[in-house]
Amino acid sequence: MTPALRKTEAVLVALLSVLSVGCGDANTVAEGGAGGGAGVVPVLPWPLEEFPALPSEAVDVPEERIELGRLLFSDPVLSIDDQTACVTCHSEFWGMSDALAVGIGHDAGLVAGPDREGPNISRRNSLALFNLAFRETLLWDGRATTLEEQAIMPLLAREEMNIDPEVAVERLARIPEYVERFAVAFPEDPTVTVDHLASALAAFERTLVSDRSLYDTYVAGAVEVFDDELIDGMFRFAEMGCDGCHTPPLFESETFHDRNVPGSDDANDPGRAEETERFEDIGKFRTPTLRNAFVTEPYFHNGAVNGLRDAVEHELSQSGLEYDEEDVRLILAFVDRALRDTSRALQRPRSVPSGLPLPLDRER
Repeated sequence: MTPALRKTEAVLVALLSVLSVGCGDANTVAEGGAGGGAGVVPVLPWPLEEFPALPSEAVDVPEERIELGRLLFSDPVLSIDDQTACVTCHSEFWGMSDALAVGIGHDAGLVAGPDREGPNISRRNSLALFNLAFRETLLWDGRATTLEEQAIMPLLAREEMNIDPEVAVERLARIPEYVERFAVAFPEDPTVTVDHLASALAAFERTLVSDRSLYDTYVAGAVEVFDDELIDGMFRFAEMGCDGCHTPPLFESETFHDRNVPGSDDANDPGRAEETERFEDIGKFRTPTLRNAFVTEPYFHNGAVNGLRDAVEHELSQSGLEYDEEDVRLILAFVDRALRDTSRALQRPRSVPSGLPLPLDRER
């Protein structure tokens, strides 16, 4: 079925849905979003699915614990060199990533972002952190299953922060403001521990939710926010099978694939197989979110593809379907414009309790 026919079919389905409800029950079809009216049904190439509810771990979390996590996320006290923080590789200036092909860890100074240079180089691109709260597996190879588990991994990694978590906790316990903040954040056990450190970081990271994009507004009923280009781009996105892995509404999935990315070397990075020890998982990596992809370049697990247009074209080349420049243009427009939302990105503190200087991001 061509994109035009698929779009026509979806329009007819939407109209039939409205007619079948009746005037008195229009609100059961769709609640009007911002600028939209009750009973307005968005035309979609896939079933309408609500954005997922936050998991229980993210509900009724004390604000003091989230704020503690925000401070720790930006504080270089958690690294061996007192200059590298979580925010070094996951900055709000670069879509909660770092604009580097692969992450660069300690002993590279305070400069963060695309100008960062140093001796401790990761194998992989720094993943954006939006919507981590909804994931069942984390990292490119899926080896972490909880944010608490994942939060400690960068500390332990020799090429990242390279510090024993117990040593990090000892440092924090010598800072009066942190001692007080841990006590308030964990009143049932007012101590500075590795578990509490992980819990605070995870609590903050679960607040990095992206659900206020143009796409979210459109599916809520404010259909006027989508112009013809975005409608066509969305349908072309589906027609080319992109939604099979980058599944709405999160535009990601718990899947791992070998996408034949340039520069991949299975001998140096076996991907998912490093966790599963299965031959068939060699070279497979997680399907990342496309939300805010416009600012998280370069792309793929090794950062080998620089621009979003190039990433779209690479994926289309792997689809096995015929495509042309118009397909690339329309899908790029949809991903670039419709999935933008940084409204809940990190609000970096001006200072941190350790008193250490914060990492510095330089504009391109």
